Amino acid sequence: MGREGSAVRRVVVKRGLAALLALPLCACALFTRPVRPPHAPPEEAARFQFPQDLPAEGRTQTPALVAAATQLAMDDFRPLDLKPHKGATADELCLYRRDSFDVWTAPGPEGVMFVRFVPRQDACNSEGPVTDASATYAIDTRGWRILAIQR
Repeated sequence: MGREGSAVRRVVVKRGLAALLALPLCACALFTRPVRPPHAPPEEAARFQFPQDLPAEGRTQTPALVAAATQLAMDDFRPLDLKPHKGATADELCLYRRDSFDVWTAPGPEGVMFVRFVPRQDACNSEGPVTDASATYAIDTRGWRILAIQR
């Protein structure tokens, strides 16, 4: 049993060592940083001048719950790291862009916010309206999670 016990210990040690070596790989996959939006170079940002106040014309206020629910839904609908598939047509490339969609929101029951993404009429140069790219999200604003998606 001495040899068998020694062989078993070597296998256990090797497996343990393999698991320890694999741990950083798992950690990298689990703790990857979210994709950040692009920023202008510091020189360009330094030249930008903000107005004293936001211009009155065109100014809108978006309630915090609506903004957060829209962000959550948009991050699922069109993630920042979403890349077009190979061979995508011009219309398909257009529909990968966040700015190709208008956003409609409405409060629902019991802390739910509905967020609907609809392609802008003039966003893509397609023949006729694009209807199959819309989606409506039900966002739980209490737990900040996506309850359901209707496509």
